Amino acid sequence: MNTSDWFALDSLYSNTPKDSIHPFLEVYSRCLLGNRLNRPDVSIPAFQELFNTQSAYLDLNNLISSTFMFGMDLSRTGQNDKAVEIMRSVLEASKQYLDSITISNFISQANRYEALSAYKPYQIQFDNENIGYIPFTIIPVGPKEKGSVLMHLQESSINGSVADITFDTGAGTNLISPEMAEKYNLIPLEKTRVSVMGVSEKEGYIAIAKKIKLGNITVCDVPFTVISLSSNNSEADQYIDAFNIVVGSDLMLQLKDLTIDFVNRQITIPTVAPVRSNAIANMCFSPTMNLLTKGKILNTPMMMCLDSGDAAFGSASQHFYDLNKNYIEQNGRQDTIRSAGIGGFIIEDCYYMPNLPVTIAENTVAPLEFVVKTQKSSNNDEYDARIGLRTMMLFGKIHFNMVDFTVSAQLPSLSAIVAPKYNMAQPFKVTENKPSTLQTIGFVGMCIANGLLNHNAPSAPDL
Repeated sequence: MNTSDWFALDSLYSNTPKDSIHPFLEVYSRCLLGNRLNRPDVSIPAFQELFNTQSAYLDLNNLISSTFMFGMDLSRTGQNDKAVEIMRSVLEASKQYLDSITISNFISQANRYEALSAYKPYQIQFDNENIGYIPFTIIPVGPKEKGSVLMHLQESSINGSVADITFDTGAGTNLISPEMAEKYNLIPLEKTRVSVMGVSEKEGYIAIAKKIKLGNITVCDVPFTVISLSSNNSEADQYIDAFNIVVGSDLMLQLKDLTIDFVNRQITIPTVAPVRSNAIANMCFSPTMNLLTKGKILNTPMMMCLDSGDAAFGSASQHFYDLNKNYIEQNGRQDTIRSAGIGGFIIEDCYYMPNLPVTIAENTVAPLEFVVKTQKSSNNDEYDARIGLRTMMLFGKIHFNMVDFTVSAQLPSLSAIVAPKYNMAQPFKVTENKPSTLQTIGFVGMCIANGLLNHNAPSAPDL
């Protein structure tokens, strides 16, 4: 628990006789595993049991974090009214011991749940077909010589009007600019202050899109965070229109099961959601509710964020650099990278590594150029690597089972690679010129929205 290794905790809990575990740790394990591995059917009754029978073992910090996690899981299952009740009940009982920032976070989260309780978020309908599909296109973005690309959903509309929507698996929340929220007549929810972390932290509010059409799928009462997406950098912001509307992992969780098919350029969703199996989870939530998965780079085990909003190949952290320093310095090209996103931009030292093997779910690809940072990133230390869209596309298909919380990948067949509809040779051409310090991996897509901040969610329980 104290190292936030949810996969090890899941294995340990599953293989340990329950009568040999202290009652508090047994219940608390179910709470944490249910919350971090997207098993609200496990965590919600466990949190109820925790508060009713084991509260004496909770110190103040764990009480706060447990309350926030309980509220998240209730809200995720549409029980926003109950989430309001638990947030306000715990606040009332403990506010004399809390600082002003924590009290403000309680009030803000409770207000959000109360506003959402007037709606039924994520009602999903399929148009009389056996499978849901959302076609997408791969569009170039940023300076042409960089070859950066994004996923834009086709056959999409918001409240009946055609919309250009970016699909960003690395975004912890759906995002929309204030201008687009007004254009598409989203309903603002009062008193819903929300903090979003990009390059820096920025505040916005929640608004509801009554109906979104994505391919042959209709989704009603979709919450968006309305926030200015500007990075305050004129060169980067000339491309910001590519991110005016973003749907992310919030939508993925509600679709339950989706396969991104990069060969046929469509996302497919079964009309009947899968039932949880005995599959071992290889995804988990980060403290700010990003989707993370286990993988390897250069055969080094890593926690990764699969981020289709990163328009380049991706990047590895200082942790990876420290573990493979000699190899990187002997085979890489030293440079700097300038990363932009919500609220600002940063410049970091790095190496550009050619043909670095990236493994997801036992399948390996070798992106042409991968960034390895040599310093700790100031904006995010929740994971070891960010896998960008250009690397994701090297896998023919990536399947997200949001019920089992597993991700799997499938390499494209040779016939698919050479098929005309998979004509990706030109967009993937690598320039021989020395890249400038303003690399598109950063100034479009990277850190556009890491997720909703929850300052009280635990990265490591205090036990």
